[in-house]
Amino acid sequence: MPDKTTVTPSSVAGAGPSQAGSGVDVSAPSVAAASELASMGGVNKPRSLGQDAWRELRARPMFWTAGILLVVLILMAAFPFLFTGADPGHADLRNHYLGDPQWTHLFQEDWFGYNKQGQSVWARTVYGARASIIIGICVTFAVTVLGGFLGMIAGYFGGWWDALLSRLTDIFFGIPLLLGALVLLQAFTHRTVWTVVLGLTVFGWMQIARVMRGAVITQKQADFVTAARALGAGNGRILLKHILPNAIGPVIVVATIALAGYISTEATLSYLGIGLQPPAISWGVDIAAGKDVLRDAPHVLLVPSTFLSLTVLAFILLGDAVRDALDPKLR
Repeated sequence: MPDKTTVTPSSVAGAGPSQAGSGVDVSAPSVAAASELASMGGVNKPRSLGQDAWRELRARPMFWTAGILLVVLILMAAFPFLFTGADPGHADLRNHYLGDPQWTHLFQEDWFGYNKQGQSVWARTVYGARASIIIGICVTFAVTVLGGFLGMIAGYFGGWWDALLSRLTDIFFGIPLLLGALVLLQAFTHRTVWTVVLGLTVFGWMQIARVMRGAVITQKQADFVTAARALGAGNGRILLKHILPNAIGPVIVVATIALAGYISTEATLSYLGIGLQPPAISWGVDIAAGKDVLRDAPHVLLVPSTFLSLTVLAFILLGDAVRDALDPKLR
């Protein structure tokens, strides 16, 4: 009796010429058929974490509101001449506290009136965005790199590394950010943007370090890390190629929200006279100059305060949207 061959419609589609007449069961689709099916769109590729997060962000009005506002503010900081043609340092005492904001002159130098020295409040507000946003972004980048590195070392190696870095973090956590930066900046006679960045970085990296440490401890116990170690991957490769991409999500969320705090802290230091000082142009400097004339010329104080509040709010909204997109438990 001849051998019977089990033939199904799927096996006919995927079987080669040598398989059709053999006594082998060819009921399973071949690899070539599966590849062809995938290329024709029959198999959906899984989305990456970034693609999944972007899909969630696009559906959130809060993300678009914060994003549009931040784009305008960043353009204002990078290209202030697009928003005003006035010189923020030009003083004309004839315009000393000139009246109220002139709402009819859109984007002109007298739109928001003048300050004590006869300088355009609108021009100073536009140019003041540069210092505040640069400080916020630079401090966030610096604390993310410093805190992320220390947190990775503590979480991955553990042992005395973890004990030493954790105690160091606890010591710095006992010093409030504003108080520590205020004391450190007192040591500088001439304070610039970069000295303020240094002061905020020294006392602002601890939260990032703790978040990174916890994320690394969780990720280093995963199966893919064990497999990479079994295949001979070194500690550097495991940290950079396997653990860091999976642990960076919570750090991004914390850093985005913390950026708003650094901007407000810089304004507070400048308001107290410890941060940037005249003739530097900053929202904090202008707020300090307008506090004494709130009743007679409120626009000198309210205009930079409003832009500072909008900037902080935009970064907080962006951080909340990113947090919701990166954390599946919050969806």
